[in-house]
Amino acid sequence: MNQSQDNTIQGIYEVCIGVPEAISAIQYWEQFGYRIGQIGELSADIAQQLYGVNSGLKSIRLYHQDADHGLIRLMVWQNPTNQGLGTSSMKVKGNRWATTLTVDALTILNHAEQAKAAGWDIRYSNPYWEIIYNKDRKSSPFIDPAVGVREMLLLQPLTRQVLFQRFGYTVPNYGQINQKAPFKTSQFTHMGLIVQDDSKEILKFYEEVLGLLRVRDDVETSYESSPAGRDLFDLNPGEKFIVTAFDDPRSSVSDFLAARSGRLYIIRFPDSMNLASRFEAAQPGSLGMSLYTYRVRGIQAYCDRIRESLAQNITNIVSNEFGEMSFSFTAPDGYFWNLLEI
Repeated sequence: MNQSQDNTIQGIYEVCIGVPEAISAIQYWEQFGYRIGQIGELSADIAQQLYGVNSGLKSIRLYHQDADHGLIRLMVWQNPTNQGLGTSSMKVKGNRWATTLTVDALTILNHAEQAKAAGWDIRYSNPYWEIIYNKDRKSSPFIDPAVGVREMLLLQPLTRQVLFQRFGYTVPNYGQINQKAPFKTSQFTHMGLIVQDDSKEILKFYEEVLGLLRVRDDVETSYESSPAGRDLFDLNPGEKFIVTAFDDPRSSVSDFLAARSGRLYIIRFPDSMNLASRFEAAQPGSLGMSLYTYRVRGIQAYCDRIRESLAQNITNIVSNEFGEMSFSFTAPDGYFWNLLEI
């Protein structure tokens, strides 16, 4: 799809998180550099029209410095539909998670270990070393710079997070650290989904209908090749998944230094695997990370195009809890999305 000035899409705008009450969630996310922004409400009738949930809704949008993507929307449902994914495995269809850049993974690990010792419902991994770029390049330990990331998983009842710390390189437009935050973290840099589709037909929706830029494709991670992938996604010997990434169209396929955050990672497991489906626990009305949003320019054109696609449950364009024109749909892979007008 050719993007025009009047019809554009940006990086993922928000990660929407269902919470039973807002205060403790706000306190938590303040540690990651977020702050209270807009507050809005919807009646049960309008929430049913837009999100398919017959419940009153109060939402709080959390900003991160001056970021125009990677924000948080806390959604306090009067009648939540379920408890969400909680700390269950990442290896399920319906799984959503959000990733953040930090300059201090060890401090976050310290808190995770304290929480575990205090009896919290929490799952986390140690920060694994991974080489992202130039994997085949030979280097001399203790002589050449170590260029890569440490990444760790952090699952709690209301949050499904991956955190990564860079070593030896920077990407200017891929995450801006809030140095004043206790955990010294950026806005969400990328968000993920789990699918099964050997044909790759599902990927066409994000590229051809939504107009996102496919920047990484067919990157394989296996039990044998990646200790981090093995732990984070509960891989068994012989199991693997394939990663495809979609960016803001202003990003770059060839120049990783020009990459922009707000990326969507789609992790495809082989059709032959017996993968559980948990879509009902990761959509509006659920607690936890349950919805992603995009901002678009030309929302009516997007709505018309999505109606002509294989997407389902497409709503009318209505005013959301923040007074923004908005509509929702279920993508061909089963994930619930919401678009709002820039």
